[in-house]
This record gives sequence, structure tokens and C-alpha cells, in this order.
Amino acid sequence: MELFSGEFFSALLSIIVIDLVLAGDNAIVIGLAARNLPKEQQKKAIIWGTVGAILIRIVATLLVVWLLELPGLRLIGGILLVWIAYKLLVDDKNHEIEAKGSFISAIRTIVIADALMGLDNVLAVAGAAHGSFLLVVLGLIISVPIMIWGSTLFIKLIDRFPVIVTIGAAILAWTATKMIVEEPFLKGFFENEWIKYTFELLVVIAVIFIGIKTKKTKAQSIKEKQEAS
Repeated sequence: MELFSGEFFSALLSIIVIDLVLAGDNAIVIGLAARNLPKEQQKKAIIWGTVGAILIRIVATLLVVWLLELPGLRLIGGILLVWIAYKLLVDDKNHEIEAKGSFISAIRTIVIADALMGLDNVLAVAGAAHGSFLLVVLGLIISVPIMIWGSTLFIKLIDRFPVIVTIGAAILAWTATKMIVEEPFLKGFFENEWIKYTFELLVVIAVIFIGIKTKKTKAQSIKEKQEAS
């Protein structure tokens, strides 16, 4: 990928949106893990916990970028990312994170929770970067202020404009299709541009349509149970 080309900035924009949509949950975890610390220690725990989480994420993302070059793994990664995009739309996420009173315990909780929750972000950023380590690093740098300072604001924006989540899911699904069509042993099948773009469009539409429909069905079922009780 040529540096500062249209493709480069398009991929960077995708990574920024992915970070905005997926890093918010990690930011909540950070806040919950540090909330019982004394005020003077909270900021330090958040900063050091985030530094540790980002270092782990850098290693994991670079490893995934390398692994995606192995035959078959782009297809597997793409399918996993389609599932992540779908789950993003239908899941109502709860954050049950134990608030630790110890400074070291809070940092450990932040790092471990981020490592466990960060698979979607790592896979999405690696897929959107198209093998560019520079884009991986830029994506991770962008995610730092989001996780430290942006959680509350972004959550309010999502509550006010739920379409943000739908846009994020669509970008994730589109990123997934790019990974799938770039799979080496499927290259012959997707050489036809019409087939390639039709496949990408159909996957994105299917994820959004099925995801929204499933979410509405779940909401209706919960409403009926509440009315019956």
C-alpha cells in the first residue's frame, strides 16, 4: 500500500471508526477497574493500565497481521470478523468488572480485561490495515486517547445516535469481506470485479439486516416478558 495514498487514508479512516466503536467498551472496563482507588491514584492506574494494555495489543496485532499472510487464515479471520460485526449489533453488553482497591490490582485488572476483550479490536485493525505495520501503529495510537478520555462522551453519542453502532458494524463487515476476497486460494473466484463487489455488498447488507432484525426480535421478547410479569 502506497504511503499517504487514497487507499492509505481510506484504511486509516476505517481503523479510526473501528477504534471508536470497539474501544468504548474497553474504556468502561478501565473506569470500573479504577473506580475504588483514591482520587490521586486513579489517573495513574488508568494511564499505566492502558500502557500495559496497548503494549499487549501492539504485539497481538502485529502477530495477527503476520498470521493473516498464512494460507487460509484470511478466510478464517474474515468469517470471525463477520460474526463480531453481527454481535456488535445484537448484543446488549454488561460490564461486570470487579473494582480493586489496590493500585497494582487495578492495573492488572485493566490489562487482563483489555487482553480478553480486545480480540475484536485486534482482528479488525489488522484486517483494515491490509498488512501495513504503520497503519497498525497509527490505529493503536488513536485508540489510546479514546480509551483514556473518550468513553463517557462516546457512550453518550451512541445513546443519542444509535446509528453510529450500525455504521461501525457495516465497516467491520466490509473489512471482513476484504479479508475474505484477498484470501490467496480464493483469488481465482474473486478475479471478476462484479462477483467481488457483489459479494462484499451482500455480506454487509446481510449483517446489518439480520443484526437489526435479531435485535428488534430480542427487544420485543423482553418487552412481552416484562408486560406478562
